Amino acid sequence: MVQQPIVFLHGAGGSAHSWSALLEYLGSCPAIAIDLPGHGQRADTLPAEVSVSDYAQAVWQIVSHELQLQRPIVAGHSMGGAIALTLALEHGQELAGLILIGTGARLRVRADLLEAARTGSPEALQALATWSLVSTSSESQRTRFQQELASGAAQLYRDLLACHTFDCMARLGEIQLPTLIVVGAEDQMTPVKYSQYLHNHIAGSTLQIIPAAGHALMQERPEELARVIAAWLAAAPSTPSPGSCYNTASGFPHE
Repeated sequence: MVQQPIVFLHGAGGSAHSWSALLEYLGSCPAIAIDLPGHGQRADTLPAEVSVSDYAQAVWQIVSHELQLQRPIVAGHSMGGAIALTLALEHGQELAGLILIGTGARLRVRADLLEAARTGSPEALQALATWSLVSTSSESQRTRFQQELASGAAQLYRDLLACHTFDCMARLGEIQLPTLIVVGAEDQMTPVKYSQYLHNHIAGSTLQIIPAAGHALMQERPEELARVIAAWLAAAPSTPSPGSCYNTASGFPHE
């Protein structure tokens, strides 16, 4: 079977490096983690406000023109999942599947968090770190997560505002793609009920709940998340099967 690559989309204030640990564990699966515009190595100038739809249009240009990928599987975490859902609605016939990690069909953001991010308050980063990881996360995981958030602080308010205005609940029934939905049992940012709603409204979807895990699954439980993805790829119709291929992040070869 011809192997389609998986394109990984990070969440608010993140970058392609959010997926580094997961890519290590995915091994032979073809995977590409990209930076959204204005993030990481794509530090383009963006308007003060940008929507999930705007990001989806930009991602599609990267996927179809820059990377020239044919029928990829799109995987997204949190805001990246909202972008993946939007791509499924706008370009479903040109995709091979969806992987939705810690996300929802609507992503309302608390007013106090939005205000802290707008003013650049360090409280916004501290709150996100607290809500994204479970209490048993290692100190090194917390440090790496906070460092990544700090590097994307300039984009955080714009991203959270894009999340806050996103809502595709009424359109989920239009999605006709093999879909894997994964959530941490202790996710405080996008609780299990968000993923359950996706599962109930996307026909034929698969829901996996990872015990004792929070929101940042790819950083907190990368090995287990990789196993879940690999098992779904092996079982899902019209999806790639494992084989020797490549992993990349931000367009650079994974070694």
